[in-house]
Amino acid sequence: MRHATPTHWVRDVTFGEDAHQARTGTGPAVAAVLRNTAIGFHRGNGETNIARATRRPHDLITTVTSSYPTTQ
Repeated sequence: MRHATPTHWVRDVTFGEDAHQARTGTGPAVAAVLRNTAIGFHRGNGETNIARATRRPHDLITTVTSSYPTTQ
């Protein structure tokens, strides 16, 4: 039996990726890239609990939209 990678597990359990309804065009790939970006951002900032970190989206949004992004 093949085991899911930690990133896939986080994407499925935290973001509900397997239940997502987008199935046409580039939508699923774009959504996966955005989820991976969020996971990488939080891990890069030392977060070990991605689910808890996603409840504070202002950190990611501020960094992405800032003219001078910084990490914590």
